[in-house]
Amino acid sequence: MSLAMLERAGITAADSVIDVGGGASPLAGALLDRDFRDITVLDISAAAIQLAWRRLGTRAAQVTWVVADLRGWSAERRYRAWHDRAVLHFMTTAADQQAYRQALAAATGPGAVAVIGCFAPDGPEYCSGLPVSRYGPEDLAAGLGDGWTLLAADREEHRTPAAAIQPFTWAALRKDG
Repeated sequence: MSLAMLERAGITAADSVIDVGGGASPLAGALLDRDFRDITVLDISAAAIQLAWRRLGTRAAQVTWVVADLRGWSAERRYRAWHDRAVLHFMTTAADQQAYRQALAAATGPGAVAVIGCFAPDGPEYCSGLPVSRYGPEDLAAGLGDGWTLLAADREEHRTPAAAIQPFTWAALRKDG
């Protein structure tokens, strides 16, 4: 779904992508397979990034890896695409949500795209024992604040390793400017 939503939003291999919370995700490898060359992965977990690094082998050097808590991270540059699968829904307090919006604003410029996957309104209320926020596509657009336009939305019935179904909302949004 991540790749499909990036494509639907018009993101190409010529664009820069930051994958927030993407530590152990296979997305960086999938982007490398599609000739993307400007990829950054940010995750709070050094262990998750190490797992992805090992999985990519020598190709891992083609990715910029950042170990940081998104809530306190300051982007040193701007990206054409912000990708988030399952970080935003862990931002349950107003302070965390504000920190997320600040990081997103700093890391993206006018015309940038945000692709976000999070728990749908009928998704679970907890994940890994932690409370989560749930969003529909319009909720995501409103939650990011003024200046974001919904481009595309989809729904995914994610099956966990324990075979539970978790409804996800996916949205691609463009930063106005």
